[in-house]
Amino acid sequence: MANEVCFRTLSLEDPTSLSTYESIGGYSTWKSIIKGELTAINIVEELKKSCLRGRGGAGFPTGLKWSFLNKDIPGQKYVVCNSDEGEPGTCKDRDIMRYNPHQVIEGLAIAGFAMGADTGYNYLRGEYIEPFSVMEHALGEAYSAGLLGKGVMGSSITFNLYNHLGAGSYICGEETALLNSLEGGRGLPRFKPPFPANFGLYGKPTTVNNTESFASVPVILEKGAKWFLELGTDNSGGTKIFSVSGHVMKPGNFEVGLGIPFADLLSMAGGLATDRTLKAVIPGGSSMKILAGEIMMQVNMDYDSLRNAGSSLGSGAVIIMDDTTCMVSVLLRLAEFYHDESCGQCSPCREGTGWLVKILNRIIKGQGKKGDLDTLVNIANNIEGRTICAFGEAVAWPIQSFIDNFHDEFAFFVKEGHSMIIN
Repeated sequence: MANEVCFRTLSLEDPTSLSTYESIGGYSTWKSIIKGELTAINIVEELKKSCLRGRGGAGFPTGLKWSFLNKDIPGQKYVVCNSDEGEPGTCKDRDIMRYNPHQVIEGLAIAGFAMGADTGYNYLRGEYIEPFSVMEHALGEAYSAGLLGKGVMGSSITFNLYNHLGAGSYICGEETALLNSLEGGRGLPRFKPPFPANFGLYGKPTTVNNTESFASVPVILEKGAKWFLELGTDNSGGTKIFSVSGHVMKPGNFEVGLGIPFADLLSMAGGLATDRTLKAVIPGGSSMKILAGEIMMQVNMDYDSLRNAGSSLGSGAVIIMDDTTCMVSVLLRLAEFYHDESCGQCSPCREGTGWLVKILNRIIKGQGKKGDLDTLVNIANNIEGRTICAFGEAVAWPIQSFIDNFHDEFAFFVKEGHSMIIN
């Protein structure tokens, strides 16, 4: 596709190699920086104009985030790439690293220069052995070519980058838990403030961004903020990789312009089986609020449209469910995941997730009680907003939205002791 940003090497022979990346203009922005043709202020302002928003889930404007770290403060600073990607349904960062590793490296190098950081880390999900191997090979190529290290290409610029493989923990997708893990400690989220921009890795100013965010930067600076912005919408610039899974004929990763109608994205994924109808969609990974199928068919895939519809773009993991899906069973599976992955630091999350699983398990076994649904929502409400990190919302939002959108189905299961879905 003409508008591919992070997947622009995908159709090329040997897409991961340095020579392939350079043949399409790769490292041209980094070399311009080395030559003194771009300043840190230029870079940050261009990113602001592009309306690139964080692609990991929060959607915070990238240029604005970079401006928070004061590059003029003396001392060590760090940039960190969050490639943990533990959100159920999400598999986009894996493929960026598998097929376009040098663009991630260049994006991190540019970020380091823009924020005065001479060291970067790429923190990968513990299970990502193949992407880690590809990233390590690409890093070796970049060092061998003199694109990284001390005094890059004879300049005064130094940037060293390291890939780090985690142990496989969902909570390490939260940036401060990731930093604790990177330091060798337990992956426990930190209280904020202080924020990483002031007190991050090893207590030094640090900026953490998602893999897709960093990989978008070289292309924005190469082709211009206006070009990138016009690929999406006014407040949601550029392309987005949507990981489409579930009841579709052709699940996979699709890089498209933000603002694409959901109906078009569904068609790209082959649609549903011919005798099925769309029941529900989680539009941004399992922690985002579920929406009914009829609502989703009217929605565009961008930050504002999904927020107005009652959910969020999140990580871009689009989970499709057809009319054969039992919502009670799905919610139990999600609750079990969050219970298992809770770090246990906060009482509402540690105790609340176990309580949710216990009640849902009882309902599934046909032993539901009157008032169970109100209790589930009450528990979720008391987890939301009462934890150190956003894990509380990740637990609460599925509970709240599943029961709100499909209350009759849950009530039927409680009353009759079995699902209303007959497959």
